[in-house]
Amino acid sequence: MKGRMEEKNKQEQARSVDEIALELTKFIATSTGYGKGPQSVGFSGKGARTPEEQAEAILELFARCRKAVREEA
Repeated sequence: MKGRMEEKNKQEQARSVDEIALELTKFIATSTGYGKGPQSVGFSGKGARTPEEQAEAILELFARCRKAVREEA
């Protein structure tokens, strides 16, 4: 019984770390426009990011946030 409770506590702790990392990711992404790439008018040397590139940038940000939260925990 004790083993089950310890396992449940570990799962809850891991979930809460991921939830905190997700909230941090959302905050950073929405407040900075992270993942969207530069928005410019006129001609530019580099085109806008594709949806795949945007998704990859957000996933990388989430991984970084998750690592930071786990280091703090």
